Amino acid sequence: MIKLQSLTKVFGTQRAVDGLTLEIPSGEIVGLLGPNGAGKSTTLKMLTGMLEPTSGTASIEGYDLLTESMEVRKRVGFVPDSGAVFESLTGLEYLEMIAALYGIPSAAARERIQQFLAFFDLGFDVLTEKLLGAYSKGMRRKVVITAALLHNPAVVFFDEPLDGLDANAAVGFKALIQELAREGRTIVYSSHVLDVVERVCDRVIIIDKGKVLMDGAPEALVKESGAPSLERLFTHLTGGDDLERRAADFAKTFRS
Repeated sequence: MIKLQSLTKVFGTQRAVDGLTLEIPSGEIVGLLGPNGAGKSTTLKMLTGMLEPTSGTASIEGYDLLTESMEVRKRVGFVPDSGAVFESLTGLEYLEMIAALYGIPSAAARERIQQFLAFFDLGFDVLTEKLLGAYSKGMRRKVVITAALLHNPAVVFFDEPLDGLDANAAVGFKALIQELAREGRTIVYSSHVLDVVERVCDRVIIIDKGKVLMDGAPEALVKESGAPSLERLFTHLTGGDDLERRAADFAKTFRS
């Protein structure tokens, strides 16, 4: 479903993504982990056509990222970490615009929007009464998730999707992506919430400085490393072994 071959992105003298080579099959939920600046968001932006790779290749459902970019865009959905939307539109106007861009007929788009409203336990008036600029962070995130899934994509990229969601919406979202995977969709889930990744992902890819450090099933990686948890394994691989000591030293500065 997704294939990367030596995918690289350079900004000036910085190699944000450094020769990523991997394959992700249909129906798999993959957790993409890494510290800030590891190259996660840059990788997702390349795979969604928002950034052009410096070198290397990638394909989605057999379509080349560079030479068949429109075919790639038809097949992917993306929830960026920014949650950026057109703030001068209502939620309904924004979703109808997204549907029109994907060529979804108006009646079918309205039906799908209603289905997502029911899923998030929202009334239709929520989408029509306020501009997106006045939405709460959680409400905006629900609209962005809906927009990413409206065209029924084969591949969905999520970058910190739970940011701003309340507890019930987060539980529902996790159940949703598991159901999408069972239906054959491929889910790439980038997050810093490691316990959630450990529970919902079939596979974890840990990257740092643009390179893959580990790749495998969460429980297998933890067992092979001898670490007590995925969180401990992650901090060890990414140079965070002394975080507890540093936290204790920092806390001492507040003592009288």
